[in-house]
Amino acid sequence: MSDAFSTTQLSKPLIDNLSSLGYHSMTEIQAQSLPLMLQGKDVIGQGKTGSGKTAAFGLGLLHNLNVKRFRVQALVLCPTRELADQVAVEIRKLARAIHNIKVLTLCGGSPMGPQIGSLEHGAHIIVGTPGRVEEHIRKGRLSLAELNTLVLDEADRMLDMGFEEPLEYIVADCPSDRQNLLFSATYPSKIEQLVSHIMTNPVKVEVKSTHDQTSINQYFYEVDNNDARIDAIERLLYKFQPKSAVIFCNTKVECQQLADDLNQQGFDCGALHGDLEQRDRDRTLIRFANNSLTILIATDVAARGIDVNDVDMVINYHIAHDPEVHVHRIGRTGRAGKTGVACSLISHKEAHKVIRLEEYLKKDIEPIALPNNDVFNNPLVQAAMVTLQIDGGKKNKLRPGDILGGLTANPAIKGDQIGKIKVQAISSFVAVEKSIAKQALKTISEGKMKGRNFRVRKLNR
Repeated sequence: MSDAFSTTQLSKPLIDNLSSLGYHSMTEIQAQSLPLMLQGKDVIGQGKTGSGKTAAFGLGLLHNLNVKRFRVQALVLCPTRELADQVAVEIRKLARAIHNIKVLTLCGGSPMGPQIGSLEHGAHIIVGTPGRVEEHIRKGRLSLAELNTLVLDEADRMLDMGFEEPLEYIVADCPSDRQNLLFSATYPSKIEQLVSHIMTNPVKVEVKSTHDQTSINQYFYEVDNNDARIDAIERLLYKFQPKSAVIFCNTKVECQQLADDLNQQGFDCGALHGDLEQRDRDRTLIRFANNSLTILIATDVAARGIDVNDVDMVINYHIAHDPEVHVHRIGRTGRAGKTGVACSLISHKEAHKVIRLEEYLKKDIEPIALPNNDVFNNPLVQAAMVTLQIDGGKKNKLRPGDILGGLTANPAIKGDQIGKIKVQAISSFVAVEKSIAKQALKTISEGKMKGRNFRVRKLNR
């Protein structure tokens, strides 16, 4: 079977656009699921982040779209705003060949006013979080009367986050004659119940892993109790010296406590969990992606929004409750042909989880000794960059080139000292090398971009 997109029933403009994006052959999950979607079948896709599932369902819903009907025809539900934003960007890329297509994001944590205004102007595709989508339906601002495709992305996490009731309400508002596409990294019993409730004769497609486990060096360390875990984390960070690490905690409280403790010890780290304000989560993710945070401490739910490929190391503060989640976690390192490190802390109380994980991985887990005190002679790895926040964005017609030009107008600042630039609606973020951070702040605050001054500040915790 050929894995070229041209072998499918996709329209020529969609296939030509895929070629221009560099998408020539299908990933495993696309090759298995896309032909089924194009036949109109309900599909359950199980595959981890990075398997290409967004492009799969994105092409499926675009195939069903009648662009001349300016009504909501597809709805994609995601557990977090970060993931919804990523999905919307991908769908817009895939839809470049279709003129006048409107993709709208509706997420909690964003102002309601602009969303209401956008809904009044209409859309073809909605990407959003269940709580906010439900609210717009209840208030009569969003009609799903002409919906033909419903997508549940990261369905396992939506259920973990308590979105069952909003999902039920949204599904009840959808036309019964529709195509349902459900994607999930794991497949717990709660998902089976959801599937039986909303899907019609679904076909299940399962891709075990697109990740080569041999690119990850896994280590397990035994700890006596929770107090010993923080000391163990410090030893591992000093030993492996990661420039970019994600530490997974099972609870929001542990996540925040560990971040506070490590910050006190001088590490550049930030927490990412559901109790944080959306603004703080956004800023933490931006700083981590910009290399102005070396360590991100996250819960599994919050981590679904991380779009950073270059992670040197993953640490499990506790073993995950589900072996599939463990594999999903460690799959964040060792990508793009690089070798990654995954360290997991285990205690006697977690013996049952270790046994389950051994069965799943089909190998024995042998804990090794933690690094000795000599590791504390190693230097503490600090972030190479600083992120600056500029109080201006797309609404001010600012573009990344304007910010780059504004900085390099100072001959003391070179282009290769400037990192990622992200321009949002009313604010922008730019990463600069630590050594020029003060100069960069002064250059932007005293200079002009787009003929005007902008306030700027260093982004801290």
